[in-house]
Amino acid sequence: MTDRPRTLRELKESGYRPVPVKAELRRNLLEKLRRREPIFPGILGYDETVIPQVENAILSQHDLLFLGLRGQGKTRMLRMLTGLLDEALPIVAGSELNDDPLAPLSKYARDLVGETGDDCPIEWIGRDRRYHEKLATPDVTIADLIGEVDLIKHAEGRHLASEDVMHYGLIPRSNRGIFCMNELPDLSPKIQVGLFNVLEERDVQIRGFTVRLPLDVCMVFSANPEDYTNRGRIVTPLKDRIGSVIRTHYPLTRELGIAITEDNAWHERDGKAAVHVPQFLKEIIEETARLARTSPHVNHASGVSVRMSIANYENVVSNAERRAVLAGETPTVARVSDLAAMVPSSRGKIELTMTEEAGEEDSLLGRIVGEAVKNVFDQQFSPKEFRNIIEHFESGATLEVGDRVPSGELVERCAKIRGFRKQFEQAARQLEPEAREHGEALLASVAEFLLDALHCHNRLNKKARSGGAAYSV
Repeated sequence: MTDRPRTLRELKESGYRPVPVKAELRRNLLEKLRRREPIFPGILGYDETVIPQVENAILSQHDLLFLGLRGQGKTRMLRMLTGLLDEALPIVAGSELNDDPLAPLSKYARDLVGETGDDCPIEWIGRDRRYHEKLATPDVTIADLIGEVDLIKHAEGRHLASEDVMHYGLIPRSNRGIFCMNELPDLSPKIQVGLFNVLEERDVQIRGFTVRLPLDVCMVFSANPEDYTNRGRIVTPLKDRIGSVIRTHYPLTRELGIAITEDNAWHERDGKAAVHVPQFLKEIIEETARLARTSPHVNHASGVSVRMSIANYENVVSNAERRAVLAGETPTVARVSDLAAMVPSSRGKIELTMTEEAGEEDSLLGRIVGEAVKNVFDQQFSPKEFRNIIEHFESGATLEVGDRVPSGELVERCAKIRGFRKQFEQAARQLEPEAREHGEALLASVAEFLLDALHCHNRLNKKARSGGAAYSV
């Protein structure tokens, strides 16, 4: 920014004309649309639903609120709105309110321009300094958002009647920028009332001072649908002043959920044991979250975050990585037995209904994972195809799987079941046609998947053991 105007005179000579922040957002959005540039890069699944609503709100120069359950990308999208701001903005140097040099707002900026005239120093700020965010908590005060009299400044000798004693809050400091309030309904009602003037009149008044600050700010919010109702904690007149309310949602398809998880999870590790996660395991991980969102035992008003799938995916990869290092195996392929690692990463990410007993979370997660395995299996296979496996175990045989069983040994154990090797080799070609280079590690993963699916269909018993499980009838 060194080649930009540094004084008010140079700024005037450059032909600069100030633009209101909402007009700036609108202009830059239109330019991105003309160039077919993504507005929210990395946000998947909202192209036909959420993003058009956001674009319409910006084109209408509305304040907007993202209404959705946790883990739906609300805050991430709100922060990405800064991409629609200009790369740099001129302000009066040293100004707390990002004062426009051609129309200074604060007393500091007015005095500086009055004293120095066209020699007034100009500072250029980037997009990051034009965005402020606050999480609504019960202890948030009007002083935090709007401002307060600074008694230290008064003690230094400044008069209480002077603007010089003011300490501005986050909203005035967001002048000519974007202010975000996360979880708006969590604000106390009196604080919500304090936002009325900002949204409707675009000004703030501090402690009864006669000075009014006509702010140029775009206000954006996020909220949970449970709270954003007449029975919730939102003041109705405040809702009326928000231009557009954008409804977000969870991934509409399993495939989209998998794409989001892979895009956000840390699965390309720095260790020597690279882990391959078969497609059917990715589907099970995502199906677990989808089933949790529809389970009658889970509080739907709280939701099940996408972060659950991401954390579960990472833990499955980690368990496979740990198993491979201990066994000295390479290549490494995740197995169904690695799904046990999803329990710690799922705790706290689902909220049980009031009818559930405390401590039931782990057993519920186990049932949901089992149902997910069953659903993914049923897409491709039927238990009737594997009658030979059931007959093998009816003779009293058992088969142990888990962390302590290397892939080669697991394949050998499964191959002793009549006709099973041909079945899991064919299933591997069907499920993972492009992953043949993983050899016995992939075959072991597919064989264990078929065994666990038969257990989920109540054809086999499964008894947990240290580091794994044993199948029997």
